[in-house]
Amino acid sequence: MANPQPTDTYPGELSDVPGWFPPLDQVLFTWFLERQEKQGMEGDLLELGAYMGKSAILLGHHLQDGEKFTVCDLFESDAPDEHNKAESTKSYSSLTQQAFERNYLSFHDALPRVIQAPSSVVEKEVEPGTCRFVHIDASHLYEHVHGDIGAARDILKPEGIVVLDDFRSEHTPGVSVATWEAVLNRGLRPVCLSTQKLYGTWGDPEPIQEELLEMVRSRSDFGLSVQWAAGHRLVRTRSKGIKPPPFPRSRHYKAPAPKPAPAPQAAAPAPRPQSTRPARSRSRARRLAADLLPPVVTRAVRKARTNRA
Repeated sequence: MANPQPTDTYPGELSDVPGWFPPLDQVLFTWFLERQEKQGMEGDLLELGAYMGKSAILLGHHLQDGEKFTVCDLFESDAPDEHNKAESTKSYSSLTQQAFERNYLSFHDALPRVIQAPSSVVEKEVEPGTCRFVHIDASHLYEHVHGDIGAARDILKPEGIVVLDDFRSEHTPGVSVATWEAVLNRGLRPVCLSTQKLYGTWGDPEPIQEELLEMVRSRSDFGLSVQWAAGHRLVRTRSKGIKPPPFPRSRHYKAPAPKPAPAPQAAAPAPRPQSTRPARSRSRARRLAADLLPPVVTRAVRKARTNRA
């Protein structure tokens, strides 16, 4: 997948922010967060790896009174090891904290708490058992993802949701290994899978799955399959033309200029009036000429007409 190119312009809509956050996951993020809010669940939000802020902007829209939102990303600072440095240079060389903050503040009045550091510091920065939703989208290296999952387990509330990005992309095998290892050996229980993210919990997934299945089956723009593996029910979702959920426009939004009215078409030329002279008038004129002209002239005219024919 090609890297979305950053821009120096202010975004007018969420779709203007570069990043890998397809409509399917926007819908799922919104559904999980709104479900928590309807149930009266309170807790902080955490994102590890923010890029240009696309998913963070959506998360911040669901921040409730008294809750905190923390974003942790290296941005332009040095990576903790050579492998991580090579990954950052290849995929995120254009990422800066300034670009993230510009995009985020286009939609919100205040920034989240921003930690410019490796995700490994988050356990010291966020208190255990305080978060209701954690999005992990930082390093793709196994060792880092393994640590991020462990941190999420400690930081989440018992029924909180963790989202793991790129768990099945061909270029991120380290994420796949760390994710399924957590499912098989570390108590993580899948709630659902999208094209690129796994949504899970260390609580009981069944009540959430039942509500999710009801929602998905009520829509024609979701693809759905349910499989079982190693004792886990895997709810697979895919997009069938899903549109992004409604989202407020930024403070910089400008309505498109109205299209100019089409130029008036030139009037078709009026048809040439047909002659109203009766055809017989020509015959009468010829007869009159024959009567009045000398025979020599009349024969010359007839001869000329015959030669033209």
